[in-house]
Amino acid sequence: MEFLYTLRNALVTFRVQDVVDILIVAFIFYKLLSVFKNTSGIKILWGIILIMVVSQVSGWLKLYLLNSIFSGALQIGIIAVVIVFQPELRSMLERLGRRGFNIRHYISRPDRDGTADLLNTAVRISEACAKMSREKTGALIVIQMRTHLAEIANTGTAINADISAALLENIFFHNSPLHDGAVLIEGNKILAAGCVLPLSKNDMLSKELGTRHRAGIGITEQSDAVTVIVSEETGTISVAEGGMLKRHLNAETLTRIIEKALTHDIPEENKKGFSFRIFRKGE
Repeated sequence: MEFLYTLRNALVTFRVQDVVDILIVAFIFYKLLSVFKNTSGIKILWGIILIMVVSQVSGWLKLYLLNSIFSGALQIGIIAVVIVFQPELRSMLERLGRRGFNIRHYISRPDRDGTADLLNTAVRISEACAKMSREKTGALIVIQMRTHLAEIANTGTAINADISAALLENIFFHNSPLHDGAVLIEGNKILAAGCVLPLSKNDMLSKELGTRHRAGIGITEQSDAVTVIVSEETGTISVAEGGMLKRHLNAETLTRIIEKALTHDIPEENKKGFSFRIFRKGE
């Protein structure tokens, strides 16, 4: 009854300013969730939200012991958010500082890459890897999916160029200053090169796998990225996905794997009209 009485008083005294206030707060929360939803720490954020709900409900029900426990956990959780999401918070503040308060940027966003661009990305990566495989040029290519990898991009050199087989081959050329690191790709763009990746912590991996393969697997253990690795010793093409490694792939198989990953969230009707067969015999 006390809750209903409070709700009735709130509705009676509701003002236009209150509507504006709610919309502004909702917009801020929407932007925060947009930043955090594709990060590896999203589960921690949802856990903190659950703690907040339980804390509030236990207060209403006068469950004092439960409320005191979750209220204390909530204080620790706020500190955990700052620590876990430090890279995302820094990136968001940097973007806000560069863009200022241009409201048109927040109301409308350009459409993301279409199906044709994504399929071209698969073709160009496969073409480059096929050539580097023949020449035994080592390569490590990370394809960003839903999980944002801003912290990985910050460890390398910004490129922000349209993807092409020639550009990938030049980056991984033996005398290139960026050939030892990883290339980070989003859509049809090369975001950065010379990036540093976390090594896999899987002790069951074959001892014959070197640092390049362990780094390629490591990033897929912490995100939904897909990594393409070309061995410098053998020229073998491998793909790491979900902490698992597929080895000894040819160009056609590599193309299909990348296409499937990139177009996973695109409806089937939008894929019609595009050929998934890239390489013909003799090419």
